[in-house]
This record gives sequence, C-alpha cells and structure tokens, in this order.
Amino acid sequence: MSYVLPMVALRNIVIMPHSTVSFDVLREMSIKAIDAAMSGAREVILVAQIDPGVEKPGYDDVFNIATLCRIKQMVKLPRGMARVMVEGIKRVELFELALHEPYMSVIADDYDEVPDEQSIYNAAMARSLKSTFEEYVKYSRVITMDELVNRTLKIKSLGELCDCLVGISNMDFRIKQEMLETADAYERAQGFISALSYETELLKIQADITKTTREKIEQNQRDYFLREEKKVIEEELGEGIENEADEYRQRVEALNVSEDVREKIMKEISRFEKMAGSSADSAVSRNYLDTVLELPWEEKTEENLDIDNVKAILDEDHYGLEKVKERIIEQMAVRKLTEGRQGTLICLAGPPGTGKTSVAKSIARAVGRKYVRISLGGVHDEAEIRGHRKTYIGSMPGRIMTGMISAKVKNPLMLLDEIDKMGADIKGDPASAMLEVLDYEQNKSFKDHFLDLPFDLSDVMFIATANDVSRIPRPLLDRMELIEVNGYTNLEKLNIAKSYLIPKQAKENGIDGKRFEITDDAVMKICGEYTREAGVRQTERVIAALMRKMARKFADGQRSVKVSARNLKDYLGQPKYRFDMMNEKNEVGIVRGLAWTAVGGDTLSVEVNVMDGSGKTQLTGQLGDVMQESAKTAISYIRSVSDKLGIEKDFYKTKDIHIHVPEGAVPKDGPSAGITMATAVASALTGKAVRRDVAMTGEITLRGRVLEIGGLKEKSAAALRAGISTVIIPDGNKRDIDEMPEEIKSKIKFVPVKDMSSVLSNSLEN
Repeated sequence: MSYVLPMVALRNIVIMPHSTVSFDVLREMSIKAIDAAMSGAREVILVAQIDPGVEKPGYDDVFNIATLCRIKQMVKLPRGMARVMVEGIKRVELFELALHEPYMSVIADDYDEVPDEQSIYNAAMARSLKSTFEEYVKYSRVITMDELVNRTLKIKSLGELCDCLVGISNMDFRIKQEMLETADAYERAQGFISALSYETELLKIQADITKTTREKIEQNQRDYFLREEKKVIEEELGEGIENEADEYRQRVEALNVSEDVREKIMKEISRFEKMAGSSADSAVSRNYLDTVLELPWEEKTEENLDIDNVKAILDEDHYGLEKVKERIIEQMAVRKLTEGRQGTLICLAGPPGTGKTSVAKSIARAVGRKYVRISLGGVHDEAEIRGHRKTYIGSMPGRIMTGMISAKVKNPLMLLDEIDKMGADIKGDPASAMLEVLDYEQNKSFKDHFLDLPFDLSDVMFIATANDVSRIPRPLLDRMELIEVNGYTNLEKLNIAKSYLIPKQAKENGIDGKRFEITDDAVMKICGEYTREAGVRQTERVIAALMRKMARKFADGQRSVKVSARNLKDYLGQPKYRFDMMNEKNEVGIVRGLAWTAVGGDTLSVEVNVMDGSGKTQLTGQLGDVMQESAKTAISYIRSVSDKLGIEKDFYKTKDIHIHVPEGAVPKDGPSAGITMATAVASALTGKAVRRDVAMTGEITLRGRVLEIGGLKEKSAAALRAGISTVIIPDGNKRDIDEMPEEIKSKIKFVPVKDMSSVLSNSLEN
C-alpha cells in the first residue's frame, strides 16, 4: 500500500512499530509537518537522520526505512517547541520526495517483511529474548520488571515482541535502525539478543567498577573530596559573578545617562558582586540589571516629518477618518516647525470596528516610528502601569517600561488601547498612575517601581483609544485631546469594502481578483442586512465567509463567480437583520424617533394611546429612569399648552395615557427621545396624525425648549436607511450638519428647532 504523508527527521531517535514514544520537536519544518498531520488523519512518517549533526536535513540525509506512526497527542511548549506522543504502526520504505516546503512530504510503501510464523523456533527465540532483556533491565533500569511484564504480557508474535523491546531499550540509534531494517523477525531477534548481551556485559563491568571504587573511598577521604569540591565550585561561581559584574560595569559606562542614574546602577552592581551565585537575591539583582541595561536610554529612530508622505500613507491605509488625518497632519506640521517638540496626546473615541487601533499603526508607519501597543482592557492594578517593587518575588516592570524595552527605541508611537476599560480596586487606581505617564510636563522623569530610576518618556508619541469616553476619569480625560471616530454610513462601508476589505480577503484566501466580481448592490446588502455595526469588523468577517464560499467553487472547477444582491443568500444564507422602514401612512400617536447605540444609529417608534380613565400614566418598553423622566416632562409640557393645542384642560383627570416603545426586551434610556414622546402625546390627544416621512431627536425641557443631543451622524444614517426624508433636530446641532457626509445631506432635509411649537408645526398634519 502506498502513502503520501508528512515526514519528520529525528536526531538519535528511531521509532519502532508497536511502541509508544514521546519526544520534543524544535525545528520549524518539523512542527509544520506535525501540524499538517494533526489536521489530517494524524499519521506521519518518522525517520532517523543518518548524521544527527545536520541542522536542516533533506531527503538524502535520512535512512531509507522509516516508521509510519499515529500521533496520539501534541502539546505546544514555550519558545516554539512542541512535545509529541506517537505510536509506531508499521515499517515503510521511502521512494521519493513529494513536497519540500514548508515541510517534507514523502511517497512511501509498506516494507516487505517476512511473515511471522507461530513455530517452535520462534517461541524458543522469544523466550530467549525475554530472559536476555530481563538481565539487561537489571543493570540498565530503563523499565521496572512489573512494567516489562505488563507491556509484553499480551504480545504473542516474535516480531512484535522484538520491536517492543527494541523501542524500550537505551541502545544506540544505529543499532535500532538496523533492527528496523531487518525484515525477518527471527534474524531481528538474533541480532538484538547479540547486541543486548554485549550491552549487558558492559553494564555489568561498569557496575563492578563503580562498586569497587565506592568501597575503596573511606569516609574521611570522601568528606575531604566533597569539601574540596564545594570550595572549587564556590570559587568558580565567585569568579563568574566577578566577570558578570565587570561586564555590567562596562555596559553602564557606555550608557548616556545622568550621573545619579549611573551611580545607582553601579551600587546595584557592587551589591550583586558580593552575593553568592546560587542565592535568590543574586537572581533578583541579575534580572534587575539586565532589565535596566535593556532600556533604550538614548536610541531613537529618525522621524519622517514629510507632510505629503504622511498624508499619502494615511490615505492609502484608511478611507475617510478625515478629522483624524487632519489632526495628525497638523501635529506633524507643528513638530516640524518646533524641531520635534511633542504635542498634545490624542484619544480616538468611537464605536468598535471603526479603525481606531489600525489608524494608530498607520500613523507609526507614516512618521517612521516603532509601533508598540499596550492593551489596558481589564487592568485594575496600579502595579500593572508602574511595576512591582523588586523586593517582591516575581516582580517585573510595568506595561509602559515593558513596552519601551520591546520597542528598543525611546521615541516609539505607543498605543494605549481601550483606555476606558481600566478599573480600580483595593490595589490602587491605574488611571491615576496614567496621569504622570500622559503629562509631557511630568513624564520626563517617569519612575517605574521596579526600576526606581527616572526615565524620559517625553519623546514617546502616545495615542489612546476608547469606546465610551464617559468611563474615563475626568483628570485623565483633561490630559487628552478627544477626536471622535464616528461610525460609517453604508456608502462609506461600500468604499472601504471595495478598496480594502475585498482585496485583503481575496489575497488571504488565495483568490485571483480577476476571477470574481461582487457588485455594489451585494456589498450594500451585506452592510444593511447581514451586519449591524458602526464599524466594519463584522463586515470583513462576512466578506471573508463569502470568499471561502467562492474558494470552494473555484476548487470544484468553476472558472469565475459573480455575486449580486439577488444571489447573495445562496452564499451567506438568509439575511440576519432588517431595519424598520417608515410607516405606510400618517398615523395618530405614532412618532419615529432616532437613537444612538453601540453598533450605530437606529430608529425608534414611540406609540401613545389615550383612553377614558382617571388620569393615570403608564410607561412600557423597558424604559430607563432618564427616559421615564423625559416622558413625564413631555406630559407636563403638553398640559401647560393644552389650550393652544385645543386639548381639554382637565384631560389629565379624565384620560389615561399609555406610552409604549416597541422591542420591549431591549432596555432603552437617554433624554434624546423627549420631543418624540411629547409629539406622540400631542398627536394622540389632538387626534392629528404625524407625518410618516418625519423623524426627530432632541431633549425637551419643562418649558418646551429643545436641547442638543449627540450621535447625530449615526442617527441620520439610520433615518436614511428607513427611507425618511425629514429629520427634526435641536437648533444647537446645526453645526453638526456641515460635517455630515454628502450622501446624507443630499437626501435628508434637516429642520433645526428651538422649541416644541416648531416641532409640532413641522410634524403634525394641518
């Protein structure tokens, strides 16, 4: 039977059939071969190297006879290593190399073995082999007698017994390879008995020599020997520490640091020199000195302040984000004119998936700085920022200084990712520790608790990212310039998908861009019906899924694929989301509001029913405290102007009002639905219908003033998706209209209002 399987070349190891062996794999090619086998039938061909000294063995560097094995377990270890447990199945003969990169794969065939007959000669040979191996075990101790009995108890054939015992033994790999290549079980057993007998005699002689030598050494001589040995070891270790200390001194002398810093490091070296090499204190001191000397005290990268180059790279990597790009270019211009003086710290705030982290990486590339990302999500211990004092076991520098060590330069771009996700507990407040880090007046002499030395962070370009600015402590927020990274409209997502996401996923899935076409309608449908987000992270995942479907078709022989809105569900299934479109007709007591969510904007219907009753007000739809207060404020305002609206003055005594916001399972809160609820109540009490093409957002006061709100871009995009043509907004938000994408401004009429009377006149019929 022929096989085409991954092959791993082993040094000084021969795997025998019918044996289970564990070994460590370090070479990258071997680990890739094991991974390939694990992803398939878990079968791999293991073969010994002819010369164990060859670092990168090829097909000609291994023996011709190998073992087909089944991988029972693989565990990844640190430093890129893996520990593998395999079971030998059968002998195979290698014929030719099938694949050379990224790992070796070979064509092999079953090895022609002589059939193992159940004869009296084989039985006698098996008995002789067992007794010889038992004698060998007494001296080699490779296995206990009980384990030996358990392993060989159920073995009946001579060949399997011989293979099992060869695998257990500590014989040289060349002897094991000879046993592997011997096709006849009887000859194999004969050869192995001969090798065992020779090895057993050697072990016996070695044991006798050791015993005789031990008996000849008297107790005093033994004590003297041990004392002298201890003295020599201590002298050697002392000399080693002195050499290390001298090396540390030379490195410190070469550093361009202040005299105070140099003196403190030299004192630590003197302490280290006096310590015993095996003591725990010497390990702590050595770790401290290594860390201090790894810091980039003076190394810098040359900054590229070419404004045109910076703009070109930012435009190449990201679509839109004009505010961010403009602010970065302004900062580079200031640095160019002030000869490198550091500007303010920037915090990019916005929903997930809008490109905050990736734009920071692009900025680093544009200005020629090393990029270091510090993840602050979930950090709740001040020591994570400032480090642990070196007196504690397992102490280490904080994340800031660890980032500086990994950057290897003192002027990297350091991204403080998810700065709003830090928390505080009894161990301290990491946000307070960040105050010194982010203040360019103070961070010139930042002191990490572990290092206890002033380090200059003023050359570092800090950029922070956050999703929810309200969770950032005010003193920390004051040190940062906030730049909002808003969610994308569907048209912006279309451009991002065409320019970045589709080419990227096509490349990652090995698809030629000339073999497929995804229409704009299909991309718009993906953005609107298969994802619901402010950014494009989920959009990229859906495009990746689409690419995998296309890759399957290409693998099946199809030459080209065209994906349109019509056939998109054939690839991605039924749409997952839908947006509520505007009402089919003008209705009484139903008003379309606008809401901001973590995944972008959405429309929000407010329904009001008025019934004969005793003046009760009922609020449903899982409304939060702020939203309930907005509803009460809206009703109080309507009461105050009831005569102007033609409403009975005592309606609050004779009518029950029920306000409901659909999708009751979803919690809702915030003040921006105030004018929406007031309009719905006015419509229900007056009997006048609300225009179906109107949506609104704004906070209401008790006197009917309309206050400004946030998230207008996302809310307007939601209105556009719902087919709404008029959006009533607070007068204070007029300035936001200029920053709206042209796609929204050209299709939506914005009506700024200062009070509720303007809201009602623009939304109610007649």
